[in-house]
Amino acid sequence: MRILLIVVLGLVWVANEYQSGGLTPQSSVATQESTLQKSTTGLSVSKIDEAFRNQQSDLIVVEEGRVIKVLPDDTKGSQHQRFLVKLNSGLTVLIAHNIDLAPRVSRLKSGDFIRFKGEYEWNEKGGVVHWTHHDPAKRHAGGWVELDGKRYE
Repeated sequence: MRILLIVVLGLVWVANEYQSGGLTPQSSVATQESTLQKSTTGLSVSKIDEAFRNQQSDLIVVEEGRVIKVLPDDTKGSQHQRFLVKLNSGLTVLIAHNIDLAPRVSRLKSGDFIRFKGEYEWNEKGGVVHWTHHDPAKRHAGGWVELDGKRYE
């Protein structure tokens, strides 16, 4: 009887972790990354669009868009390659790609179409996406920037 109780409690815990996002199978992650939610108008609304509208931060996002401006690197503390990306919705976000932990996105220029995965942080200008690199300590979801089929992580 005790074993049955332990098994049931374990299953309840696992189900709760799946619902809260603590455990996500790889196939489910790929599906979530490629799925866009539909708004009430029928247009595709990205996770970043919803987070911006709701002033949410600390969300792992996978998005794509067009580079509209390559900015100078941020060299204070950890070095970051910085560039502005316009999403399909028209929202503009800043990508802060840590080049101490990941390779620089080479030959990046305005007009390039990129995909990226990272952590979104809200601000009034559209937000910032960082953590577009692997985590050497493996405590945070890894991210990346993809240009012309090459992934920088």
